[in-house]
Amino acid sequence: MSGLDGGKQGGPGPGMEINVSSFSISLPSQHQISKSGSARSKMKPTMALQIPLLLLLLVLPGQPQSLKEESTPSSVNCDKNQPAHELVKSVPGSVDEDGLCHCVVHLPNNLISLNQLEQLQSIAQELMDKYDQELSREAPTYSLLRLELEGARELVTQLMAKDGGNEAEDLLSQLQSQVANASLTLKLLAESDQRNLRAYRQELDVLEGRLSNCEREKCQEISGPPVPPGSCAHAGLQKVSRPLVVQLNWRGFSHKAGVWGRDAAPDLDSSLYWVAPLSSGDRYFDYYRLYKSYDDLVLMKNFVERTMGYGDGSGNTVYKNFMYFNYYGTRDIAKVNLSSNTLVLRRTLPSATYNNRFSYAGVSWKDIDFAGDEKGLWVLYATEESKGNLVVSRLNTSTLEVEKTWRTSQYKPAMSGAFMACGVLYALRPLSTRQEEIFYAFDTTTGRERHLSILLDKMLETLHGINYSPLDHKLYVYNDGYLINYDLSFLTLKHKQSK
Repeated sequence: MSGLDGGKQGGPGPGMEINVSSFSISLPSQHQISKSGSARSKMKPTMALQIPLLLLLLVLPGQPQSLKEESTPSSVNCDKNQPAHELVKSVPGSVDEDGLCHCVVHLPNNLISLNQLEQLQSIAQELMDKYDQELSREAPTYSLLRLELEGARELVTQLMAKDGGNEAEDLLSQLQSQVANASLTLKLLAESDQRNLRAYRQELDVLEGRLSNCEREKCQEISGPPVPPGSCAHAGLQKVSRPLVVQLNWRGFSHKAGVWGRDAAPDLDSSLYWVAPLSSGDRYFDYYRLYKSYDDLVLMKNFVERTMGYGDGSGNTVYKNFMYFNYYGTRDIAKVNLSSNTLVLRRTLPSATYNNRFSYAGVSWKDIDFAGDEKGLWVLYATEESKGNLVVSRLNTSTLEVEKTWRTSQYKPAMSGAFMACGVLYALRPLSTRQEEIFYAFDTTTGRERHLSILLDKMLETLHGINYSPLDHKLYVYNDGYLINYDLSFLTLKHKQSK
């Protein structure tokens, strides 16, 4: 179709012709229509939208009282040959040899612009082509179709504002209602699909939670007898208990970084506990407290508070009544006698990086991390030669010299922390703000590494200091200012055949 302005004539569609002052409509005869009567009951949803749009094109251009007749030699009334809308009953026409009725309607040039009709016809054609396809697709396509329908509805509203007959207004009102209903239907379909998807996801989350709980309960059922204090008669770490919150650190919530624990030496006579919150800048190790028992720690009584002016980060540990730490701003390692609070020894750790070069993920200034277990004193760090991968070294507790070194395949800044238990390195990584995973183990006895998936819940986001105690097989964790511990369970060794 083309515009009515300027005397231009556009290419007619099938059965329709429009020029400057009139348009011609070709309709099938009554005989032809009767042949398709049986298929009318099977009309697709597309036709429900098509029919009112076509009727709109017939009626909108003018009013019945403004139509001018143009007679033809073989003039007939088209309403005798086919059913037609009451607004076009009086339009004369002619029937050709194929039984098609032709009629010509003259339109004044001051009516609704054909550009608007072209827009509406274009939108209607796109809708009819896409209607069946869109219903079988996902929610985003429903939304697209709904937007197109709403656009058509807005156009109809604009046409309603034009001058026209009452009958034309009635047709427009009907079409507007049908388009609005179609838009509402598609919107409800899309919302229904979204609700179903959310329901399925919620159900899946519930099932995954139940599965996780069942797996934990199953692990508890198959756990072997408790491992004696200081013993390595087991086959490695099996699971970690839920966290037990002991208390907030003695310096307050603002001191989120720090470290605490129990003397890591496997000495049954030792019951020393210690807490070392860092300064508010999360780096400087300047104070610590000592408690003679766990009860004293919980009740915050019978403690000794000491000042330390040269510690760096939260990689400290206590082993045989000495505290080991990274000397501030250097790659040096040092130890302090806790009985006298005196610096006993300071030595450079060869090739170790420092000053936050390769610290743990989310934990700053922990380039050098000490650990104690049943096998001795260890230091965990990275070097430029290892390209940031974690390096494990066993230290001589008297001289702080490196006795032996192992290089792992894991990038240290990708870990959130690590600890040693029976000469095996266990590395953690964050899964979320409330859960960590012990994902990697390296056995210094065999030199073999393996991947694990042992979940560890946490109360707050960041695990700063992590220390293992061989006496009670617990992890002592400093979690964003709170003192937390976990019970570790180990796999039972298989019975060895007697020689």
